[in-house]
Amino acid sequence: MAIAVNFSEQALRHRTYLRLIAGLDPLPFQKSCQLEQKRMKKQPHGIAISRQEKNKLTNNRGVSLIMSSNNNSDSILGAPSAADTIKHFYLCINEKNLEKLGGLISEDCHIEDCSFINPFYGKKEVLHFFDLLIRSMGQNVKFIIEHVCEADDFTAGVNWHLEWNQKQVPFTRGCSFYECSEEGEKLVIKKALIVIESPIKPGGVVLVLLKNVTTIFDEFPRAAEWFLKSPYVILQFLLKIYTIFLGPFISPLVAGYVRIWEFMARLLALAIKIVIYISKIFFR
Repeated sequence: MAIAVNFSEQALRHRTYLRLIAGLDPLPFQKSCQLEQKRMKKQPHGIAISRQEKNKLTNNRGVSLIMSSNNNSDSILGAPSAADTIKHFYLCINEKNLEKLGGLISEDCHIEDCSFINPFYGKKEVLHFFDLLIRSMGQNVKFIIEHVCEADDFTAGVNWHLEWNQKQVPFTRGCSFYECSEEGEKLVIKKALIVIESPIKPGGVVLVLLKNVTTIFDEFPRAAEWFLKSPYVILQFLLKIYTIFLGPFISPLVAGYVRIWEFMARLLALAIKIVIYISKIFFR
């Protein structure tokens, strides 16, 4: 009799447990699955990595460690994203590996550096520019990535600075924006815009100039609209006037000024080399 009572109690508990399970709302579980699927879709190439983990990787000062771990896991996680390509790009610069750097540049690459007057077109010209950059960095200067942001699977932005022996070099902060394209099973850099911090800080002058320009625009709205519709045409017209009337007088002065600064720069470089040579002799 006791056995029958125990059996009935177990059956009752089992039924109650099944009713409780049946009464549970399955929507939270479905919603969590849907959210997970959305996260998987948002990640490039189906890689579900949380934003916090990406930020931890990005803010890590050891860029080489980041990329070595990414390279070891490429076969597992799939093709790299735009952010991975940019990290690998800066790693190649820090390692002064121009051959690997060339594998990340497309044939029709277009690099626009705001420190230069003309942009760089084509893989050959772009690699020549980065070759000069790598030589100018010496042995101890490295790019340090601060943040990397992805707009989609093919565009990414990064802000960085330069360090010499883990000490930040003044006036070397910059932001770069990259557009990638698919080349086989990898992403390569197709277009880039590089903006570097200026050592000259004309903040007050810029604000005064902006105030004067906007005041003129407000006083003469029709002329402002006409100017803003075709500014390049007007600037070309002014440039022709300058070339005809003022160019013959001002151009020689500007050319002489540039030559003087080039001579001073070479003289300073020579003086630095002499000081380094003397210091090596006396402080060995």
